[in-house]
Amino acid sequence: LAYIEFKVWFHGEVARRQVTEHFEVASAAGTRDLALYKELAPGNVLYERKVYRYQPGFQPLFAHAPASVLAALTTGFGTGKAPAPGDVLPHAVPARLNLPPLQTLATVTRALCAQQVLSLTYHSMKKGAGAREIVPHALVDSGLRWHVRAFDRTKGHFRDLVLTRMDKVAPLASAAPVQADELPGADAQWHRQVTLVLVPHPAHPHARVIARDFGMQQGCLQVTLRAAMAGYVLRQWQVDCSAGARLQGPEYRLWLPDRTQLDGVSSAPLAPGYAPQAGALGRP
Repeated sequence: LAYIEFKVWFHGEVARRQVTEHFEVASAAGTRDLALYKELAPGNVLYERKVYRYQPGFQPLFAHAPASVLAALTTGFGTGKAPAPGDVLPHAVPARLNLPPLQTLATVTRALCAQQVLSLTYHSMKKGAGAREIVPHALVDSGLRWHVRAFDRTKGHFRDLVLTRMDKVAPLASAAPVQADELPGADAQWHRQVTLVLVPHPAHPHARVIARDFGMQQGCLQVTLRAAMAGYVLRQWQVDCSAGARLQGPEYRLWLPDRTQLDGVSSAPLAPGYAPQAGALGRP
């Protein structure tokens, strides 16, 4: 029923053939589902020439998250198989730098669910390849690539590790039991919430356009983020975090006027133009 509603709302119509092919069910089952949807929401669709068409008084029965809708419009309505012709709209999206091998991802996510220790070889930008023991607890999307948030026993603290830099990932049966300070609850940067107040960049001539783009209220945008994620978001949004909005270029449409909001945030160095203030005291 959610699929039927999605097709009607965002494509304008749905036919029985689309339902039966998408879910691989018999024609009778597809007919029943379409009839049931029309019964539940008679004002949403009009049956005409063997298709159910969108009606102007449409009121959705289901909650459709915008991000999920956009994903369905560009990649298909989540059945795990290639979308049929017409299921996706013409689109262009930026490609990620790289995606992790599914075998690596599956090993990491199983360990995450079971709170297991993993052994692996990690290819660091600073030191090259080296052995690691980690206790993963969350996946992190930086906007460019996927990381895993984990307690790194080799380094002795929580950190983000890029999935595509991992080799020879395997559960470590002989490892010491996971300790309390390695569990997700001990990751202070993950659980700490920071609220950042962003404004249009002073160098931009059209502040009202920026305010509209970002849904600002009274000329500013308040965003609440995990401390561990704040730097990634500020980098992806290209927020100027320098004192006095010194960064130049049309890409910098937002500015963080109060840099103290990033005090003690471990991911802050990722933010464009950020430099800790002299004498500032970090918070855990």
